[in-house]
Amino acid sequence: MKVRIINRSRYPLPEYATSLSAGMDLRADLSDAIVLNPLERILIPTGLYIALPPGYEAQVRPRSGMAVKKGLGILNSPGTIDADYRGEIRIILVNLSNVPVKIEPGERVAQMIVASHERVEWEPVEELEQTERGEGGFGSTGGK
Repeated sequence: MKVRIINRSRYPLPEYATSLSAGMDLRADLSDAIVLNPLERILIPTGLYIALPPGYEAQVRPRSGMAVKKGLGILNSPGTIDADYRGEIRIILVNLSNVPVKIEPGERVAQMIVASHERVEWEPVEELEQTERGEGGFGSTGGK
């Protein structure tokens, strides 16, 4: 699938790290390093703009390495980029650690997955068919 992209950053386009990777890393388009204090959040620019085809979305997700090594996560995760959005892709990064964390220009701070989705048409009914699970939720299927 081809996706139109504008790259206003000084970094290469996102790419898959391996032949079986689902996500492409997104880089911080910063002019200088920034320090994110514990529990602080910031909107990180990427310099990227995309035009997805109808029926697709891009999901912005945390990078596991950033989470385990630095305690960084993404709020509103996964963030959704709709097919009709034309603004810059930006990442809501949060420092969930107990120490300040430096973010360098060009650092890979998130990953993006492009996925297809369906649109629903609601069909109002008076009751739903029964299932084995029924109304059980929040751990009802067991802990092990």
